[in-house]
Amino acid sequence: MSNEVNHPAGQLIEATAGRRLWVERDGAGEPVLLLSGLGPVGSHVIFHPHLDSLAEDHEVIYLDLYARGRSEAPTDLREITFATDVADVAAVIERLGIGPVHLYGFSYGGLLGQALALEHPELVRSLVLANTLHSPEMWQLNHANINRELAAQFPEVWERILALRAAGVRSTDAELQREFAAAVKLVRFYNPDNAALLTTEPGARNVELYPLFCGDDVDFVIGGEVARIPDFRPRLQGLQVPLMVLAGRYDRALYPELQRDFVRFAPGARFEVLERSGSFGHVEEPAAVKELLRDFWSAAPPEEVSSRPEGLGSRL
Repeated sequence: MSNEVNHPAGQLIEATAGRRLWVERDGAGEPVLLLSGLGPVGSHVIFHPHLDSLAEDHEVIYLDLYARGRSEAPTDLREITFATDVADVAAVIERLGIGPVHLYGFSYGGLLGQALALEHPELVRSLVLANTLHSPEMWQLNHANINRELAAQFPEVWERILALRAAGVRSTDAELQREFAAAVKLVRFYNPDNAALLTTEPGARNVELYPLFCGDDVDFVIGGEVARIPDFRPRLQGLQVPLMVLAGRYDRALYPELQRDFVRFAPGARFEVLERSGSFGHVEEPAAVKELLRDFWSAAPPEEVSSRPEGLGSRL
């Protein structure tokens, strides 16, 4: 993993309730807001440098959620909920005066994208869901499949995991997390060597937030805030914006069959499978992803608002 990250200019922007979130902006054109994942605790750095060239013809906005990446954090991380994350993203879009935006929601960011498109349709021009989830049930199925793959391919590791679990060790304990790490290259990548392409830097993942938000035994039973996230499936048919779903053929966590649920509940959605990708299409097939994105965005209905508010909507 690389620690050399070239960041565009950025600054802290006040969202709701005085929370200040880190925002970077690059390029000019129709605005694209990237929402990251790595569970609910990763920063926007996961997109650098793989999607940086989108700034050649769009304004790309990178956002760190509260207590993630370079954003500020509360004293008590239990203040952070799915609802506050949604409200913060909506507030940042309004504060910057950039809406409606093309939303790209990766992993947890896709859950936020669905909530924003359904609850704040005036802020969203189109929605892309990349290797993401629609419900707590899907989050649970994700871990169940990871465990099946790990047990089948790394039986010696799985035996150690079961032994630790029998001793009462929770799955987010550091010792068990080291064992689960053996499955990452297997379940998340088409080519295991591509794991080295993931970009990170100090503070890119809030490890303290993870057990609080997901439950401390999430690799077996989801809990915490994740269990309270809405099931968006019944509402997807009410989406008022174009939707595209990106799945990785070799994603053994959020596998293609699960991703097809989106188009079952939103029949008008565009569904694309990346044939040489796992969970990180923008890392393993960045050129293909950017081509799909540009094609999808170019077909989106034109913006109805003739001008955006003045103020922070100007370039940083």
